[in-house]
Amino acid sequence: MILTANTAAVSPKVGVLLVNLGTPDSPTPKDVKRFLKQFLSDPRVVDLNPLIWKPILNGIILNTRPKAVAELYQSIWWQQGSPLMVVSERQKLALSGALQAQLGRTVPVALGMSYGNPSLANGIDALTTQGVDKVIVLPLYPQYSSSTVAPVFDAVAACYKTRRNYPETRFSKEYYQHPLYIEALAQSVRAHWQQHGQSQCLLMSFHGVPVRYVTEGDPYQQQCETTAILLAQALGLEASQWRLCFQSKFGKEEWLTPATDSLLESLPKQGIKSVDIMCPAFAADCLETLEEISIAGKESFIDAGGHSYRFIDCLNDEPAHIALLKSLVIEQAGHWLAS
Repeated sequence: MILTANTAAVSPKVGVLLVNLGTPDSPTPKDVKRFLKQFLSDPRVVDLNPLIWKPILNGIILNTRPKAVAELYQSIWWQQGSPLMVVSERQKLALSGALQAQLGRTVPVALGMSYGNPSLANGIDALTTQGVDKVIVLPLYPQYSSSTVAPVFDAVAACYKTRRNYPETRFSKEYYQHPLYIEALAQSVRAHWQQHGQSQCLLMSFHGVPVRYVTEGDPYQQQCETTAILLAQALGLEASQWRLCFQSKFGKEEWLTPATDSLLESLPKQGIKSVDIMCPAFAADCLETLEEISIAGKESFIDAGGHSYRFIDCLNDEPAHIALLKSLVIEQAGHWLAS
């Protein structure tokens, strides 16, 4: 039998895998426990010796934390579902529409979560079933960390390892200083000030990581500092008008400082009684922004003597954010979208 090649050019079909960390399926202890087990079992997230960590995780944490964490999720859960998932779906639809409007053709966009549902494998399947043979993986983490972006790379590689064939893939690693990212953040702050007025100090609260990660080569701290400086410059702020801080410490190891909770308790004693606070490292509102910062952070600040505490929403599906995501996709795609 003689096989003949089809010489007609076949245009590549490009798709986008939009990635975030993930969320429990429901705010119940059972689903929270399942989510925490997957999340905290990832050695990229907790890289302690498994002989030490697994007994702590399975024997203590997963038997004591799910109920309390489920109650926190219940305090911020939306009628439509998990805030992170609801926002992610909106981002997916908005990005798809923006790409369609600019390119004049459909670019499939799928969601994949590092932990929970839909998984990264689910997202890749959703693209390949639409005939996608070239995938742009876009993790929604502006600043790179080995505990957030690297697990996405690991999971995609593991997914491909089980396949006879897989799509050509490009990976967006970081966008912490992208001009459209900085401008989107600046626009969100300006819009907030226009509506509510400007407080004495703007706090930029980034998710923390252990100091050890940074000393071992993780560029996260430097990238957070660069983002904060660029945003302050875009807003025309003096050094006394803004602070950078780090939230969500877990465990007894030394984490990046200043810690957001400690800073909020100390500012009123320094004469700073009104603050605006935002979370530039988060692309979508979630438990860490809506509960830890918007609710618990406010309680800490007011209890310490503060008078005014205002939380600025994450970029979510704001038009300026979608314009950034569209630009990142087009930059990564390059000649893929030329044909």
